[in-house]
Amino acid sequence: MTKKRKRQEDFQKVKLKVGKKKPKLENATDTTFKTKAIQIPEQLKEDGVLPTQNRKLNIKDLLSQMHHYSPGVKHNALLGLKELLSQYPFVIDAHLSSIISEVAAVFTDKDSSVRGAAVHLLQFLASKIKAEQIAPFFPLVSAHLSSAMTHISEGIQEDSLKVLDVLLEAYPALLTDRSIILLKNFVELISHQQLSKRLKSRDKLSWMLSVNPNRRVTSQQWRLNVLTRLKKFLQAVVDGSSDTSDEGLQEQKDNSHSVRNPICISWKLHANNQQHIQLFESGGLRPKINSSFRLRSLTGVMDSAEKGLSSAENLKGFIEIIIPLLIECWIEASPAQSAPILGNLLESESQQLMQQVLSIIHLLWKLTKRHDETYKMELWLRMNYLVDFKHHFMRHFPYSLQDTVKHKKKDPCKSNRNCVKSSNNIDHLLLNLTLCDIMVSLASTSTLQTDSGWLDMIRKFVTDTLQDGSKLNSKQVNRLLGVTWRLMQIQQNKVATEPLIRAVYTLYQQRNLLFPVRTLLLKFFSRVYQKEDLRTQRIRSRSKVLSRWLAGLPQQLALLGLRNPELSNQLIDIIHSAASRSNKELLQSLQATAARIYDPLEGTLVLLPAEAQRRLVQLVYFLPCLPASLLACLSRCCIMGRMSSDLAATLIGILHMRSSFAGWKCQVQDNSVNDVDYFSFLFSTLIGFSREELTSLQGIRGKPHISQTQLSPIRLYLTDLDQFLHHWAVTEVICHSLSTIPSQSQCFDILQTGICKYLVGLVVIPDSTAGSVLCAINKLLDQACIISENLHRFLASCCYSLLYFLLTIDREDAEHLQKRDMLWRSCISALALLPRLLRLMLQSLQVSRICQEELPVVAQLLRLLMQHGQLRSHMITNEFLVQQIIKDIMTLKSGEVQEQWLTDLHYCFNIYLASHPQTPGPINTVY
Repeated sequence: MTKKRKRQEDFQKVKLKVGKKKPKLENATDTTFKTKAIQIPEQLKEDGVLPTQNRKLNIKDLLSQMHHYSPGVKHNALLGLKELLSQYPFVIDAHLSSIISEVAAVFTDKDSSVRGAAVHLLQFLASKIKAEQIAPFFPLVSAHLSSAMTHISEGIQEDSLKVLDVLLEAYPALLTDRSIILLKNFVELISHQQLSKRLKSRDKLSWMLSVNPNRRVTSQQWRLNVLTRLKKFLQAVVDGSSDTSDEGLQEQKDNSHSVRNPICISWKLHANNQQHIQLFESGGLRPKINSSFRLRSLTGVMDSAEKGLSSAENLKGFIEIIIPLLIECWIEASPAQSAPILGNLLESESQQLMQQVLSIIHLLWKLTKRHDETYKMELWLRMNYLVDFKHHFMRHFPYSLQDTVKHKKKDPCKSNRNCVKSSNNIDHLLLNLTLCDIMVSLASTSTLQTDSGWLDMIRKFVTDTLQDGSKLNSKQVNRLLGVTWRLMQIQQNKVATEPLIRAVYTLYQQRNLLFPVRTLLLKFFSRVYQKEDLRTQRIRSRSKVLSRWLAGLPQQLALLGLRNPELSNQLIDIIHSAASRSNKELLQSLQATAARIYDPLEGTLVLLPAEAQRRLVQLVYFLPCLPASLLACLSRCCIMGRMSSDLAATLIGILHMRSSFAGWKCQVQDNSVNDVDYFSFLFSTLIGFSREELTSLQGIRGKPHISQTQLSPIRLYLTDLDQFLHHWAVTEVICHSLSTIPSQSQCFDILQTGICKYLVGLVVIPDSTAGSVLCAINKLLDQACIISENLHRFLASCCYSLLYFLLTIDREDAEHLQKRDMLWRSCISALALLPRLLRLMLQSLQVSRICQEELPVVAQLLRLLMQHGQLRSHMITNEFLVQQIIKDIMTLKSGEVQEQWLTDLHYCFNIYLASHPQTPGPINTVY
């Protein structure tokens, strides 16, 4: 076979016949397929665990989009997160960690719209998340914030300040925990490091202000923005420190005579060993331990960076960096050297920048006073910065900046010559006062001669500001008084301090002062008075202005009334402090105003809350004289119920101690409380109603206010339960005071005379008054007392009226049921002590004059009297009277079916009286 043929056999062409199908190739692809329906109902359902927002995206979807490369996607994701979390707040708690980490990560995003959306979302989250919830994740937030503040992009740096604002507003304590790192970031925002020639040997770097022309704002505006946040941050550090003294009027650490709240001791509890009193030697409320050892604070084992500005070393290091930069800022913003007008600051940014500079320095000064070695720190500050401060700060002092912007719209405040704020809302007076506060903190008594020049400038400015009649706010007054106090401590002679006190008093005399301003002035004067009082124990040279201020306090208290209870409390505390020191001017003024303060209708005592009332009651002890008119007012205050019964008891006890019956071994004040006036007070308080009130009660008739019986000439006026309980508590105290008077018979005669003069003859008597009279009689009665017939008959009528009232109280009348035990006890005690009283009451039971409805009451009364053990012997003595009463009752009930109450009466008579050996036994004829 040839080669050609062989090749043709290998590649033979297939011949296709007509009508036949083409055979399939060996490598042909099978294109047939089959389809089936797929059911996915679960995937079409909404996720029941994770809620979605309007775009049907849940929290996981939105958080995953935060990593997208597109700024628009990330921006929409942040907006969607805010929308979702506002609709479903519970999602925040479930995904807090993921939300915080993702939002913080975009603080440094390149797109400004994304950063802006992140700030808005962070502000929303801050209102929903508590500090304790975000605390575990706050280091991450703080790290991203630091990264944004130190970023190379100017836009990210600017937006980082907005993030800082949100965190300072919501979580100041958490943010200040990383104070060292953030303070360094603040410094780097406005400056850069440069090697100083004079510091090369010590390998230290100095800082100088930086200028960046690429920013959207000027360098001065940028520094203002940064320093504003730095001031807020330092304020948070100061507020978060342990010492929270008031700014300006803060107590000095060496002042051991500060006002402290007293320990309230209940002597009843102490006597029953229910309250223990712990005393410390020369310690006051805070025990003073005389020991050379000191416990190391827990901060002592912390790293220096962890301590933050609580470490003196860290604080000094930050001051060394920031003060030169602040001085540079001040130089740039301060007026030109050749300016003809002092304090002529031309731009609002300059004014604001100067204010922020001084505020930051002032806060740093406050932090230096929180350390133990305050004197060394002040000395270090003076040595390093006094010269620069005098040269730069005091050169144009004071800064008068009222007319800085003249081309703007007229401000309504501009026409007021006392306006202290310009149109750019800068408080120029506060600027000057802050500077004064900084400077006077660098002065002391030992440096008075050296610093006299600029101290005189400050003293003149302070005096003029206090006396010019300006309307000052609380912040200005607080700073002003702080500077004034410091000036008074530096130069403590009367020639220097009296003009300052007179200037403050001029401000105090202004009308319509704000409450915070009035409070600050009161605290200032109180502090000055206490300081002067300690000094004048050796050298008697009181300030006339201070004496005039003290003398006006009682009148102010009387005029104030209920308009401002908090201010009234402050006045009372100061008055109490001065009265306890026997200040002559104040006691005279208090005596003259006492009638208005203790007026029972509109006086300060009855208008103020309970705690203030307690302090006013204590002031009664210090009054030089207690005339009859004042005692009448105090009696009405006790019985009107506008102060508690315990407080009324305290007042009665104070008056007893001021009386001649207190049993003092030493001589007390002459004529402080007249004996006649004292007895009048006790009797008026015992009665519980004034003469006018008793007269008006005589015209009341019928129920529900009157309890009336036909067998007694006295009708009872039924008092309210609260009034009754108050009167009864006061009665017990009055009875105790009466029982302590040595001559009981004379005391009883006085009481008897008062009852016969003012009560006998009245037709309507309050139930509390009748019970109180019986209680006092029981307390004072002894064998030497002689009771008149009129008093006997009056008491017998009172007893029967009270007993009738007690036996006719409805079971549903819960209010009057609570009076039963007290009134029953008083009546039974009086009947047991006075046999004639029982006899007169039995003689008055003429049952022929009463109606059928009252007979069961009389029978029940007789039965109870016979059953009572204390009265049994007296009832046996009056057996004939009892028998006659029972006969009369039987006569009225003859011909009728004998009721149960009558059977019970016969039974009791036979048991307790008829079975007695001396009983004649005619009662059997009654049956």
